[in-house]
Amino acid sequence: MQSALPVALSAQLATEKRLETIANNIANARTVGFRAEEVKFEQLLSEAGSTPVAFASKGETFISTRTGELSQTGNTLDMAVNGDAWFGIQGANGTVYTRDGRMRVSEAGELQTLNGEAILDAGGAPMLIDPNGGPLNVARDGMITQGGQQLGAVGLFTIPANAKLSRAGTSGVVPDIAAVPLLDFAQAGVMQGYVEGSNVNPVLEMTRLITVQRAFESAAKLLQDSEGSLNDAVKSLGATS
Repeated sequence: MQSALPVALSAQLATEKRLETIANNIANARTVGFRAEEVKFEQLLSEAGSTPVAFASKGETFISTRTGELSQTGNTLDMAVNGDAWFGIQGANGTVYTRDGRMRVSEAGELQTLNGEAILDAGGAPMLIDPNGGPLNVARDGMITQGGQQLGAVGLFTIPANAKLSRAGTSGVVPDIAAVPLLDFAQAGVMQGYVEGSNVNPVLEMTRLITVQRAFESAAKLLQDSEGSLNDAVKSLGATS
């Protein structure tokens, strides 16, 4: 069997997956709190034949945790995390973690995301705010003060570096290892009146898109050439027999 065929096919599968992630990253380049998706490829070595052949795996996706750019909005209900931590919100199936700190206060006084999910404190409980109590002041440790009274602290959580993240919604993630409340605010904290943008670099992603498209086309040409040579060989054998 021609080794070029499975090698080229594995390359096409790998580049197709990379194209999908790049397209999704570019589409969310301006989404607040969005974390880019990357692909990690491994080399598979087949020794079934006399000569080892290297293949590319389909690739394993992972969510990048590098920070996005902070922008000042002046809105007292906008918050951003400065450092390695996440806000906790109440998802349909448990706690979801996000870097999107745009918030609102419901008529019932619940502090929520713009999509209506409850913002959680460090203990994992929803936070209540007086909707008619005036503006909020948020300290670095997440403590909310309204009218001179402390109402509680917005929870900040740290996710273990070795945790695998699954996407939840557009800007949320769920780790496979439990996150823990942040207790030391020397290296991370809340910045009121700021939002964090996507961590996608549009220029870099467009460059990657062009490179991967060319790689996909090269693999397709290799498949076409290999199939053509195989057909020619079959025809030659048929003619001689």
